[in-house]
Amino acid sequence: MTDGRRTDSTALGDGASPPAPAPLSTRAREAVLQRIVDRRYAQGARLVEREVAEELGMSRVPVREALRALVTEGLLELLPHSGVRVRRLERADVEHLYEVWEPLTIQASRLAARARAAGDTEGLATLEAALHQAESAAAADEATREVAAHTAFHESMVAMSGNPLLARTMEQLSWQLRLVFGLREEPAHMRAQHAEMYRHIAAGDAEAAAASTLLHVRDSRSVALRSLFGEG
Repeated sequence: MTDGRRTDSTALGDGASPPAPAPLSTRAREAVLQRIVDRRYAQGARLVEREVAEELGMSRVPVREALRALVTEGLLELLPHSGVRVRRLERADVEHLYEVWEPLTIQASRLAARARAAGDTEGLATLEAALHQAESAAAADEATREVAAHTAFHESMVAMSGNPLLARTMEQLSWQLRLVFGLREEPAHMRAQHAEMYRHIAAGDAEAAAASTLLHVRDSRSVALRSLFGEG
């Protein structure tokens, strides 16, 4: 969720070497997370280290480290004498997530609009691309790709804010948000709300962007609670 901009002279175009690949344990963690988000690993499913390692084509050591990390992060839980399982989301988990995400994403939209008013066209183009990706995925009835596009919209808004501390803070919520977005319904009006947020950001209207984002987050919370727990 960072903006990816470079300010030094070590860009690849200047002859620098490409970044080193992520450690195997990091790659294993991301692969397991993605399988939780897209529901290949369902809530409550037991994960066997050996089987996960075989599926990922890795040795058991990085997979073991990845599973331990995800236990620490609260996405997996230990089973007595039998490995781990995917932790089931409780209502309190969702409530706590939205309590933290709401003010942060409202501020991100406000700052993104200010960035646009100051002349940011690149960030705006990225937001627009995420909108088009969501519409394309919805038209093709590709739910996983639509969730990815919705997540990309919010991450692009944070990047456009230009605030690195906000970006780092939001990064800590990234996978929890993807998980909730992946488990809930994706009604069409959520895409319409993103389009409304985009219009206010494109106009450089910070307070209108913040207000529309507040309505979106509150509605997203209701949709998530209704989808996951049958209540709003």
